Amino acid sequence: MDARGLVRSVWMIGTTWRVRSMRGALRRGRRGEGGGRPGAERARVPGPVCDARSRPGGGLIRFERSSLSVRVAVGGAVFLGWDGAEPAPSYALAGPLPEPDARTELEPDKDGGWRVVSERLLVIVSRHGAVEVRTPGGELLRRELPPRWWETVPAPEAARDAEPGADAAPEPGPSAGRWLQRSEVAADARFFGLGGRAGGPRLKNGSYRLWNSAGGAFGPDDDPLHITMPVQLVVADAGTHLVFHDNSWDGRVTVSEGVEGRGSGHDRNGRTEIRMTGGPLRYWVIAGPPARVLHGWARLSGPPALPPAWALGHQHAGRGFSSEREVRSVAAAYRERELPLRALHLGVDHLEGNRVFTVDRARFPDLQGLAAELEADGVRLVSLVDPAVRPEPGNAVHDSGAAVDAFVRDAQGRRLQGVVRRPGRALFPDFTDPRVRKWWGELYAERLEQGFAGVWHDMNEPACLATPGEGTLPLSARHSLEGRGGDHREAHNVYALTMAQAGHLGLRQLRPSRRPFVLSRSGWAGMQRYGGTWSGEVATGWAGLRASLSLVLGLGLCGVPYSGPDIGGFTAPPSPELYLRWFQLAAYFPLFRTNAAKWAGPREPWEFGNEVLESCRAVMAERERLAPYFGTLAQLAHRWGAPYVRPLWWQHPRDRALRECDDAFLLGDALLVAPVLEEGARLRRVRLPHGRWYETATGTAHEGPGEVELEAPLSRIPVLARAGAAVPVKGADGSTELEVWPPATGRTGSGLVIRDAGDGWERPSPERFTVRRQGGRTVVAREDGAAVGYRVRVRT
Repeated sequence: MDARGLVRSVWMIGTTWRVRSMRGALRRGRRGEGGGRPGAERARVPGPVCDARSRPGGGLIRFERSSLSVRVAVGGAVFLGWDGAEPAPSYALAGPLPEPDARTELEPDKDGGWRVVSERLLVIVSRHGAVEVRTPGGELLRRELPPRWWETVPAPEAARDAEPGADAAPEPGPSAGRWLQRSEVAADARFFGLGGRAGGPRLKNGSYRLWNSAGGAFGPDDDPLHITMPVQLVVADAGTHLVFHDNSWDGRVTVSEGVEGRGSGHDRNGRTEIRMTGGPLRYWVIAGPPARVLHGWARLSGPPALPPAWALGHQHAGRGFSSEREVRSVAAAYRERELPLRALHLGVDHLEGNRVFTVDRARFPDLQGLAAELEADGVRLVSLVDPAVRPEPGNAVHDSGAAVDAFVRDAQGRRLQGVVRRPGRALFPDFTDPRVRKWWGELYAERLEQGFAGVWHDMNEPACLATPGEGTLPLSARHSLEGRGGDHREAHNVYALTMAQAGHLGLRQLRPSRRPFVLSRSGWAGMQRYGGTWSGEVATGWAGLRASLSLVLGLGLCGVPYSGPDIGGFTAPPSPELYLRWFQLAAYFPLFRTNAAKWAGPREPWEFGNEVLESCRAVMAERERLAPYFGTLAQLAHRWGAPYVRPLWWQHPRDRALRECDDAFLLGDALLVAPVLEEGARLRRVRLPHGRWYETATGTAHEGPGEVELEAPLSRIPVLARAGAAVPVKGADGSTELEVWPPATGRTGSGLVIRDAGDGWERPSPERFTVRRQGGRTVVAREDGAAVGYRVRVRT
């Protein structure tokens, strides 16, 4: 073949490939597999308004081709549901639905539509189905354009178009079809949320998929990741609001920030667009200051689980542990170097043949004895738990699961068998079935008998290598979905959430006197009720370090406050400098854990040289000193939904410069942490919120708002304390003290202590303090007039 013939052949092959790809894309679009744009000729819109009738908390507004239910709940959250969608059933919401606000009224609007007037929000529905959400003073928070629907392709047509071996399209049902909703917000608005996004925490212009991914190593440019959820937090001068679309199907959210000052006639608004491949169009809106918004979200979706006290200390997973000898060796090395350690995480190597809820007796002949020995030194064991079950008779988990019909089935009704990295061939429990959750929860008795104090759920997106492309179960796989029935398109995103529910409730029933500890790699809205999460396989590198901060901040703004990264990255050996900077950052996160792949080198601090070891020792000592503060933050998160780690704009959401800052954070209200995210950096520019801030290392005061340049030697990162803060810390004798930073002249400050009850369920009362200047001295007093009760140390 000559050169011309070769080029022609390549061109023909490429053309054939492109045609096939286009045909496949069209077929996938008709089947609703990609969130692609439906054909406009099939669109349905609400049409003109017909009538409306009042209901408790709002009313029902009927249009020619649709209907909209508006309901304001006690506490101010607003529910909107199209086409008969109701708030329940929902995996995101906790317990009974909030009561409708009886003071809310539905009344005609002057333009032929309707309005719902409440104490905290005004909802205006136009005569063609546009929805405006405004503050009581009339400031526009968001405007929803009339939604559009596309019906699902009928089953015979879908079957005719399907490629050989492809999943058959499910029969249309009440929730079948696709929909699109476009929204407008103010030009100055900034977007946050959508679960764990590595490129955040602020969502830049672009498209974000709502589909939990089990993909491998990731950095800031990779999306989606392990935890996606349709929770957006919008921050603007007009106010802050959260919108949650209660729909677990695959979809996409497209964000476009507004632009100001472009002149008359130009679009100045920010925009979002959400497209879902199925499921209901229903959503909630909560507005107010950020703290109130997150409190309202926690009331709606459930309070974050309260971790046991030991889980707020340093935890080590390293590269997994292959034997009891290795576990003892690492624990002894921490002890000999006087480095505080609270937990060791065991990976797949402690399991017999990678089978869940088993022990390899050759490697771990006395796991119970090992656990007791470590707990006597204050160290707990945490066990890996994967959802995959090996399909072999004689395996206790398999046999008991088969007896209760626990496993997911395929479209033909057969038990679905996939392939996973471990243990190979596998069956998958259907955690969307209450019976299966009960069965699975009871299996944790074996983990408790072995001496484990907690569990970490891995590979639970669920990961399945047998499915081409997506790396999860076939979309046609059948699930219970609480008895309603459905397929994996609806169940995928809530699979890990329901697994975490099974584990958490099982542990509570098996050991009711102790708080469960459950980490879950994947999850969905509401997962905070059952525990926390970690970064997953974040890539080793400076970009992965920055992504770690984005994930923790973003998850906190979605209501998941307890999280942290794999220190040093998961995928490769870090340099000593990168490891140390990662360690210094993570020491101020709720989950403070070292972990890596087996091939990625060690993660113990002493493996990186004496200079790194001594710097790690210092930051670990500071973490231990701040234990009462972390305990207080854990209680705050549990009671009011406030994240431990907060963006700099948390108390000043109208400060536009702070909205742009994504390289520093607040730890509670008292501390500002500015991690070093660049190689070789020894200085750090930091934007300060309003007020006076003290460098904790030097005591130097700086005035905000504005930027300052701070020293960031390799031994530490900049941490600043708010003037007037009273921070609970652990004293030299182990008792709690108040570390007080003097308020500025004419200002007052405050502090809060909520004593942690350890591993139990006692609910201590908050102790609130005021800090003021009096006669040249800093004076601390309890708000209730009682004696302070703590040693006070004023920093100068």
